[in-house]
Amino acid sequence: MSSVEAHQEQLSQSDPSPSPNSCSSFELIDMDAGSLYEPVSPHWFYCKIIDSKETWIPFNSEDSQQLEEAYGSGKDCRGRVVPTDGGRYDVHLGERMRYAVYWDELASEVRRCTWFYKGDKDNKYVPYSESFSRVLEETYMLAVTLDEWKKKLESPSREIIILHNPKLMVHYQPIAGSDEWGSTPTEQGRPRTVKRGVENISVDIHCGEPLQIDHLVFIVHGIGPACDLRFRSIVQCVNDFRSVSLNLLQTHFKKAQENQQMGRVEFLPVNWHSPLHSTGVDVDLQRITLPSINRLRHFTNDTILDVFFYNSPTYCQTIVDTVASEMNRIYTLFLQRNPDFKGGVSIAGHSLGSLILFDILTNQKDSLGDIDSEKDSPNIVMDHGDTANLEEDLKKLQLSEFFNIFEKEKVDKEALALCTDRDLQEMGIPLGPRKKIINYFKSRRNLLGITQPSTQAALGMNLPRESEPHSSTDATRKDKYLDVSIGQVSVKYPRLIYKPEIFFAFGSPIGMFLTVRGLKRIDPNYKFPTCKGFFNIYHPFDPVAYRIEPMVAPGVEFEPMLIPHHKGRKRMHLGKSIKLELREGLTRMSMDLKNNLLGSLRMAWKSFTRAPYPALQAETAEEAEAEPESSLEQASDVSTEETCAAGKGELPPVNVGMLNRGQRIDYVLQEKPIESFNEYLFALQSHLCYWESEDTVLLVLKEIYQTQGIFLDQPLQ
Repeated sequence: MSSVEAHQEQLSQSDPSPSPNSCSSFELIDMDAGSLYEPVSPHWFYCKIIDSKETWIPFNSEDSQQLEEAYGSGKDCRGRVVPTDGGRYDVHLGERMRYAVYWDELASEVRRCTWFYKGDKDNKYVPYSESFSRVLEETYMLAVTLDEWKKKLESPSREIIILHNPKLMVHYQPIAGSDEWGSTPTEQGRPRTVKRGVENISVDIHCGEPLQIDHLVFIVHGIGPACDLRFRSIVQCVNDFRSVSLNLLQTHFKKAQENQQMGRVEFLPVNWHSPLHSTGVDVDLQRITLPSINRLRHFTNDTILDVFFYNSPTYCQTIVDTVASEMNRIYTLFLQRNPDFKGGVSIAGHSLGSLILFDILTNQKDSLGDIDSEKDSPNIVMDHGDTANLEEDLKKLQLSEFFNIFEKEKVDKEALALCTDRDLQEMGIPLGPRKKIINYFKSRRNLLGITQPSTQAALGMNLPRESEPHSSTDATRKDKYLDVSIGQVSVKYPRLIYKPEIFFAFGSPIGMFLTVRGLKRIDPNYKFPTCKGFFNIYHPFDPVAYRIEPMVAPGVEFEPMLIPHHKGRKRMHLGKSIKLELREGLTRMSMDLKNNLLGSLRMAWKSFTRAPYPALQAETAEEAEAEPESSLEQASDVSTEETCAAGKGELPPVNVGMLNRGQRIDYVLQEKPIESFNEYLFALQSHLCYWESEDTVLLVLKEIYQTQGIFLDQPLQ
């Protein structure tokens, strides 16, 4: 008798049938031992490195089916490329590798998986290699057909797999130590479960994404390589943003989906941090960085200094070139891969990324000229009313008699704004009228920021500054790319090859930067040359976010628009007196815990039951969100400011300018009840909350689809 047969005989005698209590260890599956053999259904997986560990992730059902069809087509797989994940990745079937299409990312291995074993630590199932899975399947087929079990196999890594019966298949680690004498590996340690077929393992397999793409959104990150508290990249965070959007489309746009009026919105990340830090600046910084507190200094060099880089002419040019060229490159590639795409394009920026986009948008030209007109991008006409109404302005100054002189000299309002006292004198304008005209346009210049002798000046003329930039030479003054960015450093701003429909800013410091640059007020008539919409979205505790509307209407105090909860309810907003009492009660309770646990519980119970406010019954964030809106409004001391901001009808009409087509610009998220207890504790988290915020994503979807005449199933209150 061979050693293997002897070992199997020993197993049959020493290993009785597993008891019911052992089911948890081996995770038995119900199968009929006498059933006929049925081929296993394969599913395709790809491998990702997460926290320095290999994790196998299943393709969604549609992608797996496409890969299987390509695999079983009978054609040579070499050179066969299958697009997956909504077209964002390509799988090279012959190489069994998965490559990102729009951004740089390490290629990941792909497998056609049929057999799995449970991993060591995280209890996630790991697929066997395709070749060994075929061996396992053949052995299983013979065992089922001949009803002969106790089959033992040895994997290429000298691991032992034993098929005891259809209900029990286990995997043993190879024995530790030297095997120079050719001894046969034996099982050791706790066996690991073996499963056949993806349907028998616990893994989430999604159905896939809609094929139709209605709109494209580019998302630009802020400072540093990490975009959230988990130190994830912009690609991972945008993946979350996209996943949230797909879920919300199913729950809030059911009617439009049932009527096949919509598909989905594609969100693509734009990375500028890596190209910036690949210029060699990190090496230069490292030479001058002190050796102490190494991690903190590395974090400063890699993250905080991005703000200073953007205010440097050299590196600011690198940043804006990278952002614009990346968006243009991705847009061109997207059209090549999606030739039937007829939707629009929007852009979004987080933190510093929103400021970069703002500066790029303010320096675009209205006429795109060479852009492919077949995309049906809406023509955005610049507001040239200031150059067309010279006669009306002369009437205001009671200088109408000089209009014929200016008309004869072909001087319009824009040209007159550039005239000096000597120019007016040569045209025969007397001293008094000259002073009136110069003073009038000087005051408008201080208010509206006219700096450029070209149509590009219309961009800056409506963006007022505190002081005028000084140019040392006429050549510098004639450079149409300088000083258009409202006090920003002098760089050449690239042109986008498309017209964005909406600009979304998340946790944006735009208002602060404009103020620091000397801007006091944004003219209500100003709008981006090529973009119609602008939404400034922020969390109330975000330490980096600033408002925009007070710069348009500085003399009016009004609250931002309150973003509705995605479930159609308001979160619990407590008045100041309630918050204070609740905080004091929690403080007293924590102090009492040091002295007497029982006494503290009694006092805590009294402090909570003594409060006459129904809102205090919601003690946790989950319970508070579950409270209906009507019960929350019963609180007698609810903050009146927040209530005012919540209802559109209660707000008086406010002129917030044309940056967002005359609509409101500032939109504030509702903080969770737990966040209101300590604003400082949740400040950093608040700046990074937008990627997984259903309320933020729903607002973005709502505004995008409104431009296409598609609305929410039910308006949110």
